[in-house]
Amino acid sequence: MVNKESILYANFVLKDLVTRTPLQQDRYLSEKYAANIFLKREDLQKVRSFKLRGAAFAIKNLPKEKLVNGVVCASAGNHAQGVAYTCAELEIPAYIFMPTTTPHQKISQVEFFGAQHVEVILIGDTFDQAAQAAKQFAYDQQKTFIDPFDDEDVISGQGTVALEIFETADEEEIELDAIITPIGGGGLVAGIAAYTKQTHPNVKIIGTEPLGAKSMQAAFEAGEPVSLAEIDKFADGVAVQKVGEKTYKMAKQYVDELVAVDEGQIASTIIELYTKQAIVAEPAGALSVATLEVIKDEIKGKAVVCIISGGNNDINRMNEIEEKSLIFEGLKHYFVVNFPQRPGALRELVSDVLGPNDDITRFEYIKKTERGKGPALVGVLLKDTTDYAILLDKLKVFDPKFIDLNKNETLYSLLV
Repeated sequence: MVNKESILYANFVLKDLVTRTPLQQDRYLSEKYAANIFLKREDLQKVRSFKLRGAAFAIKNLPKEKLVNGVVCASAGNHAQGVAYTCAELEIPAYIFMPTTTPHQKISQVEFFGAQHVEVILIGDTFDQAAQAAKQFAYDQQKTFIDPFDDEDVISGQGTVALEIFETADEEEIELDAIITPIGGGGLVAGIAAYTKQTHPNVKIIGTEPLGAKSMQAAFEAGEPVSLAEIDKFADGVAVQKVGEKTYKMAKQYVDELVAVDEGQIASTIIELYTKQAIVAEPAGALSVATLEVIKDEIKGKAVVCIISGGNNDINRMNEIEEKSLIFEGLKHYFVVNFPQRPGALRELVSDVLGPNDDITRFEYIKKTERGKGPALVGVLLKDTTDYAILLDKLKVFDPKFIDLNKNETLYSLLV
């Protein structure tokens, strides 16, 4: 059972292995939302993610004979790093299965944290294939498989986040109203919710998911965990097709509200956290702060904690993140525009259609033959969202058959 006692014990076991991360009052967000906003900085954890807590407790809680034999896990991200770090500290072997499609940066991080104690095994094209191979390997070799979320020890370890929150709040005499926590497989929300409801039952637990991966919401609606047919993998740390059996039951018992957040809002929040607060958050790590915009009317005047769950953001993704943010904010637009076959047509688009503050960010003819005439892909960056309606009116005059790609997901994915 996961309860206050198991989480207190996990906190005792982990005291020399994990970092007690700060609970910081954020002035910018507090003023923006007319509330008292605190950030629980799990991005400052030793492996830059809360995942270390659950992985470390699950491993340290094993009998000695199982420890010596080593552990197995499947992960393409933060869970793998947590397992690797713990096994290096305890000097026990770990076998970490990752999909062959895992970026080299993530593989090297796992190898860095695990040093000579970790063997990375690349197998399968997807996480599910890697996980299946990992479980079979653990069974065949009689080694312990460390589940990323659906395990009572893992959940208890993640629950120490809530214990630290309330210890700090009590020390600073802060009366909290709500905690917003991201949901992937459900280990973090289950642990935080269990401790909170058993110690501070009046504090509201708000679970948040990306719009394209609402696996906990789907489980709530179905009455059991179900596998989503498709997920948006932008917020990869929480883009889980199916939540755990144990985590679902605990969330159903303890979570007060589920919220879904557009991936574009998450992208905008990543940029805002970096520019305003110098916080480097991964998409999953920015999810709780992005939720504030969705529930801003609900939290006015309240004391709210947002869990910054991780900071392992690949710098190579920043162009993708900025693009998603600009499109979500209504500032960047893509069109297919048919150009009349006459000289000066492009000059006419620039001078007669675009406004004085509009920029062309992309221009290419779509046809593979007779390039220079016919339909073209045009990217436009606006200075203000109010300029969009004016731009559309002028485009209708220039080409009545133009296509707004931002409103056509299929064509956007093909052309942009």
